Amino acid sequence: MILYSFRRCPWAMRARLALRYAGCAVQVCEVAMKNKPAELLALSPKGTVPVLATADGVLEESLDIMRWALAQNDPQDWQLQADPTAAQHAEALIARNDSVFKAQVNLYKYAERYPEHSREHYRQQAEPWLAELEGLLEGRPYLLAGHPSLADAALLPLMRQFAGVEPQWFAEAAYPRVRSWLQGWLASELFKAVMAK
Repeated sequence: MILYSFRRCPWAMRARLALRYAGCAVQVCEVAMKNKPAELLALSPKGTVPVLATADGVLEESLDIMRWALAQNDPQDWQLQADPTAAQHAEALIARNDSVFKAQVNLYKYAERYPEHSREHYRQQAEPWLAELEGLLEGRPYLLAGHPSLADAALLPLMRQFAGVEPQWFAEAAYPRVRSWLQGWLASELFKAVMAK
């Protein structure tokens, strides 16, 4: 199996996390986005990453790749099959992360491209999401259970991007649980393995 990836892309990052966690034997092909390989474009004409070529076909979306990996092997129950209500909550969180929060991170990170408002304004637009996650982390180390789930791995890369825009602000902001959750992931062997050059 070949995964076409770009190391810093948040969507490719979460695909690599799930594949590594599930123990899927996959060759990672790092793509130069300005010089995309013909094999990638033949598999997926839209030319974005991640793309996973499996014996069963081609997967072109990070969430599809994550779910496929967990269907192969899910030793810690990232799918939250033991708690269907939490599994539904995970789907809702991921949907909001991938739509509303993604748009907010883009505005915040590239505020100079959107001069209608200040970077501070764009950051404040995202703070209710941070506050919600802070509440979910009360009394437990992960968002929806005492162990990682698909939601944690899916939300991690965009939160990493958000935290990196103004590191000093994030280090002092009123979201200590979100900070601890993020730091825990970034320090994990799993994350370090998928980010190795």
